[in-house]
Amino acid sequence: MLKTLRENINIVYERDPAARNALEVLLCYPGLQAVYSHKISHFLWEHKLRLLARLISQFSRFITGIEIHPGAKIGKRFFIDHGMGVVIGETSEIGDDVTIYHGVTLGGTSWKKEKRHPTIGDRVIIGTGAKILGPLTIGNDSKIGANSVVVNAVSPHSTVVGIPAKSTKRDESEVHDNVDLEHDRLFDPAFYEILLLKTKISELEARIKDIENHNN
Repeated sequence: MLKTLRENINIVYERDPAARNALEVLLCYPGLQAVYSHKISHFLWEHKLRLLARLISQFSRFITGIEIHPGAKIGKRFFIDHGMGVVIGETSEIGDDVTIYHGVTLGGTSWKKEKRHPTIGDRVIIGTGAKILGPLTIGNDSKIGANSVVVNAVSPHSTVVGIPAKSTKRDESEVHDNVDLEHDRLFDPAFYEILLLKTKISELEARIKDIENHNN
């Protein structure tokens, strides 16, 4: 337990340059508090103490502003930065070394009692305000841009942005291996398509002008 706690504190140091010491991390980082509350509530959930599990998760939500259903499965070294407004649904599954920012939702798209929330692979980064909806899979080492709405599966090593979210790859040979989600450097697929469209229009206008000149 102490080893895990020390590991999670070190993760905060690695991913948040504002962290100064272990006591500050323990007392002032709601993401860490929410994760440890979830460990307790998930244990109770797995042992069929469902009401007590929900009460603990609701108390954690009140204290931290982070809502994690006790049924969600979360891997090692999970880091929630800031955290306010994060919602993680019951059948969500999160791999190891995942980082998410405030306002993120891992939501469902069905009222049936089935797998209805996302599965997040290892080393995924999910930007502020992103919404990932449905029982889809986000591949390992992927990045989800801020305020993106993801409604389709994301391949490993991808970066997706927009509403609905689309890959920023221009072709399948392009791989994004940046460690951080630097939003100012993200390629905008919509802007790229607009540029292609403008180029095509310019070519068509030039051809029409040539035809008109030839006819004259």
